[in-house]
Amino acid sequence: MKNLVILFVTILLCTNVQAQTEEFKVYNPLADGALEINEAVAKANAKGKHVLIQVGGNWCKWCRMFYKWSHETASVDSIINANYIVLHLNYSKENKNNESLNRLGKPQRFGFPVFVILDGSGNRIHTQNTGYLEEGEGYSEKKVIDFLQQWTPEAVSKEYP
Repeated sequence: MKNLVILFVTILLCTNVQAQTEEFKVYNPLADGALEINEAVAKANAKGKHVLIQVGGNWCKWCRMFYKWSHETASVDSIINANYIVLHLNYSKENKNNESLNRLGKPQRFGFPVFVILDGSGNRIHTQNTGYLEEGEGYSEKKVIDFLQQWTPEAVSKEYP
């Protein structure tokens, strides 16, 4: 009887974890990456912002973690909202978006998630391996803020002596 109870509890826990994962989707595997990039660039250009592309998939724990963490961390969320149009570009077995990733310089070579920043004209200005933004079992607020601030439209256009 004890083994049956343990089995039942295990099944319930696994079902709950699976349901939570299925409910929390950041990426659309069916989306056309090229179209999404073009739309994001047009929005960024109109608003004087850059495009922050987070390449990854719903299968990626660190991708979902960054999405949630960046929205819950007010300092990070405010920098993103003020300076970037965000695009979550899918990479999965259903849709690898190879054409779009080739256009972006094959950022998947850095692992997932990986960030690509485009200017308002659609030019790639930076690719960021997110492993350098991690700290312990999560992301470093300081490292992420430093990264985001270094690639804002203001920082990139500033004249340096």
